[in-house]
Amino acid sequence: MIQAADIREWRNQDVVDPKGHKIGVLEAVYVDTTTDEPAAATVRTGLPTRHRLVFVPLDEVLLGPGYLKVPYAKSLVRNAPSIGTDDVLPAEHEEAIFHYYGMAYQPGAGGERQLARR
Repeated sequence: MIQAADIREWRNQDVVDPKGHKIGVLEAVYVDTTTDEPAAATVRTGLPTRHRLVFVPLDEVLLGPGYLKVPYAKSLVRNAPSIGTDDVLPAEHEEAIFHYYGMAYQPGAGGERQLARR
């Protein structure tokens, strides 16, 4: 798991799948609002003129020299919920990310978001 203090140094590093195939470049990290621990990241993918940011959970991520290896296949991540490079994650779309990866979504007791960008 990425430690909160290391988040900044891993931005712009390659994100690869279990077979080492490059998915894209780490753009931002989202933390769980209840624990303040890294929970998901956006990965910049696409053609140079048509980038988008796809979401990928950071559970079981492995750090290497210049890359982060996620336990999800490139094809799965590339088809994940995404936003434009200048967009923000709308609160009503947050749950779709968790469902896409088969994870439980648990907003705060007062309906607070589960993810916050760092």
